[in-house]
Amino acid sequence: MIRFTLALALAVSFAPALAQDPKPMPSAAAHAEDPFMWLEDVGGERALDWVRERNAHSKAELADGEDFKALNDRIRAILDSDARIPYVSKIGEHYYNFWRDARNPRGLWRRTTLAEYRKDDPAWDVVIDLDALAKTEAENWVWRGADCLKPEYRRCLVSLSRGGADATVTREYDMVDRAFVKDGFSLPEAKGGASWRDIDTLYVATDFGPGSMTASGYPRIAKVWKRGTPLSEATVVYEGKPEDIWISAGRDHTRGFERDFVYRGVTFFTNEVYLVREGKPVKIDKPDSANASMHREWLLIELREDWAVGGTTHPAGALLATKLDDFLAGKRDFDVLFKPSARTSLAGFSPTRNHILLNELDNVRNRVYVLTHGEDGWKREPLPGMPEFGTVGASAIDDEDSDAYFMTVTDYLTPTSLYLGEVGLGAPEKLKSLPAFFDKTGLQVAQREATSDDGTRVPYFVVSRTDLELDGDNPTLLYGYGGFEVPMVPGYGAGVGAAWLEKGGVYVVANIRGGGEFGPKWHQAALKANRNKAFEDFAAVARDLIARKVTRPARLGVQGGSNGGLLMGNMLTTYPELFGAIVIQVPLLDMLRYHKLLAGASWVGEYGNPDDPEEAKFLRRYSAYHNLSKDKDYPPVLFTTSTRDDRVHPGHARKMMALMMEQGHEASYYENIEGGHGGAANNEQAAFMSALAYSFLWEKIGK
Repeated sequence: MIRFTLALALAVSFAPALAQDPKPMPSAAAHAEDPFMWLEDVGGERALDWVRERNAHSKAELADGEDFKALNDRIRAILDSDARIPYVSKIGEHYYNFWRDARNPRGLWRRTTLAEYRKDDPAWDVVIDLDALAKTEAENWVWRGADCLKPEYRRCLVSLSRGGADATVTREYDMVDRAFVKDGFSLPEAKGGASWRDIDTLYVATDFGPGSMTASGYPRIAKVWKRGTPLSEATVVYEGKPEDIWISAGRDHTRGFERDFVYRGVTFFTNEVYLVREGKPVKIDKPDSANASMHREWLLIELREDWAVGGTTHPAGALLATKLDDFLAGKRDFDVLFKPSARTSLAGFSPTRNHILLNELDNVRNRVYVLTHGEDGWKREPLPGMPEFGTVGASAIDDEDSDAYFMTVTDYLTPTSLYLGEVGLGAPEKLKSLPAFFDKTGLQVAQREATSDDGTRVPYFVVSRTDLELDGDNPTLLYGYGGFEVPMVPGYGAGVGAAWLEKGGVYVVANIRGGGEFGPKWHQAALKANRNKAFEDFAAVARDLIARKVTRPARLGVQGGSNGGLLMGNMLTTYPELFGAIVIQVPLLDMLRYHKLLAGASWVGEYGNPDDPEEAKFLRRYSAYHNLSKDKDYPPVLFTTSTRDDRVHPGHARKMMALMMEQGHEASYYENIEGGHGGAANNEQAAFMSALAYSFLWEKIGK
């Protein structure tokens, strides 16, 4: 299936990279207005000296005791455990997995057969040993994936990142020779990527030189590149505008349904899709806010706004289907595969060869259905073997040749299990399951609701002891995100279980507006000028926990990263009286300059444009960097970020920390020199960063 969604593409299809110089040299006037702008110089010696000094201070303060070492070792053991589920994807006749452990910190790209995979201890064939490759080439390689050409799957485009950044180097690999192809296709480090058109041709969207990138730092031009020719001679397929988010092109290789396409990301939430027919792009006539998918003969459209078409108005959040050829011929008759309600939303869908697995959220609880098209239209049946409660995911194993699927089942206390099934053959079989990485004895999960300032009901999950005393004295960690239509659903968190729940702490996850728990409208309710709705929702959950006497402000800690870091920044500046400690990870905090830093311009559709005077007014209201006051009391804060994060600029966290220090507030800071937006390039770094956050929180609110 070819699915055109910008968020998915940014996270999976591309492995974006550094294409803009992240080292601005501000003027004297700019320095006068922002005395800490020099910290935006990512790799500058002055800035890195400051980072090293802060890191040393935080390590001495938070990571210098036996308790920290024990926690760090335990989290590392969980991350390195051989008992983890080795999730696989099918490529040809083999099932591929990327695996990190203590012996292979950078990781192994390996494969096995289905017969072997069914075993408790499968035999794996190692294709690429990233540790060996990094040593041979003297590079700090981090795996970013591979794209192998159908139907032989002999040649693959392997993407590697230096130090964990979104940046990738793409190189052609031969699966038979087990080597990179000499004089084969190779792209230097840049935001963008490549995909196969045929054995001798690639679609390429990358940094082609000055003027070829968007203001967001992603490719503006897609080209066709022939083997044996220099990249400079690649021919243009489509050229977007500088203000677009990104452009890409590709081919659907499904037998009998081969087609070429162009994707234009206009904003983060609007896009255009083109089929390339006789060398010319033909636009799919859909709302720009809708996402389009093509699967065999079908065109599937996910609506983010109401759409009046064919005499019917379909609501935002609906999933529609029609025959692609009929649509191109001008027909506008759609079958409705999913229609949302006030508390249900589309969590996703995955076509198999003859069916569609449709996943919906009902009050933040998953239900999966099998959709089958027949003479009487679409039939809908529950997927067999689903649990009554828990987070369920189902995805096709091979949407071209079979109706097989993988299903995962998890919740906060139940170790994740992986099932293998085939539509029409009854309940799926359990293949793998995580061990219990923490003791859940005496723990329970409950779903509660808080009432936000405008009366909106906001659900949240609470994980606690069954004998919890409602005396207002329980160390409680509240987590949130609230952006980009991303839902926060229950999942087995071995780290939070080992580091927090086993110690007697309460763990809470808030399903605030801005997320995708109740579809596009739940997300859109907190866009731009209404961003405060997400903050009010989160504060309402905090107040509800206090009112129920689960905890009190001195015992309530909060944590969030990326967009959740923006949320935490506003908890700090707007609601400091509610919290005893705050962890702010890879955050956005300077909302008047975020669009000038790395990929920030791509999020104007979510937050607003600081260059627009009217939008700058509301952006300033929730720009934590501009709302910090030396005359206010704030809870202690831990900032963490990554030097190699080329998505959210580390300058946000650096500048906020420097300002807090100048104003005399209690704050700690740690910046991983590697790691990208995830904050860590390997399990050792991931364990350290996680242990640092939990140690800080327990020190401040747990003792």
